[in-house]
Amino acid sequence: MPLGDEIKGRSSEAMKTNHSQKRPPLQTLFKEGLKPQNPFEEFQSFVFKKREIPLDHIVQSSELVMDKIRLGYEKLLEEEAKELVWMVQYNTIIKAYEVAERYIRDIDYTAEDIEDFCFALENTHRIPYLIPGPAGIYISALCNYAKENEIVLKLSELKTEINLIGFRLPKDKRMIIEGDTGDFTGISLEGGELVIEGSAKNWTGAGMRSGKILVKKNVGLHTGEWMMGGEIYVGGRVRGLGNVVEGKIFEREKLIYPGKSRYPNHYY
Repeated sequence: MPLGDEIKGRSSEAMKTNHSQKRPPLQTLFKEGLKPQNPFEEFQSFVFKKREIPLDHIVQSSELVMDKIRLGYEKLLEEEAKELVWMVQYNTIIKAYEVAERYIRDIDYTAEDIEDFCFALENTHRIPYLIPGPAGIYISALCNYAKENEIVLKLSELKTEINLIGFRLPKDKRMIIEGDTGDFTGISLEGGELVIEGSAKNWTGAGMRSGKILVKKNVGLHTGEWMMGGEIYVGGRVRGLGNVVEGKIFEREKLIYPGKSRYPNHYY
């Protein structure tokens, strides 16, 4: 056989071999029942499961937090008000506040939990008794250590007016009280803003260092007693000023301290 014919023969056989090694056409695959695999098919069976927290677990968690808050208040009463008589002296207030701090520091609570505690003070048998002084100290400590910067408390639903609300309210904290408050509202304020939607009684802002107190209605006697700084705004009447050291007090947008028209502990 001539060399040229031999080369052509080998080339023809090689082409046949290569052609036979090629993948069969798509029609052939369907006929043979071999469908091409979809790389995304394995994801079709994946189902996203949304995590849901059962309502009873939420309620149970909330009750656990409230139990801890209530227990701290009861411990405060045991240590500072054993005979249900609480004399308001500054040393007593400081000591009670330190006790309150000790019990609430490890509790993970929210502003809503504080509001629930305030409501429970007079509306549940689970809290044995309400004493305006310790209750106010304890509520103030809860607000001062809360994660939220603004806290709204609906104290208008309570028959008893709470004393010492806003004690040591720190800078960058805002507390809004719906209703009236008792004596010593906002004392020793440390830069926060305290808003009373109703009236406050005597010694409002006593010893406050900085910050702002806004009482939309009236305040009682000794307003601003030993006040070291800050501002007090009263939308109604100021019944009497205290011995103010420094700061400003306004009555119906009029500056009455510093001023010559008002004198300490006078009745108006």
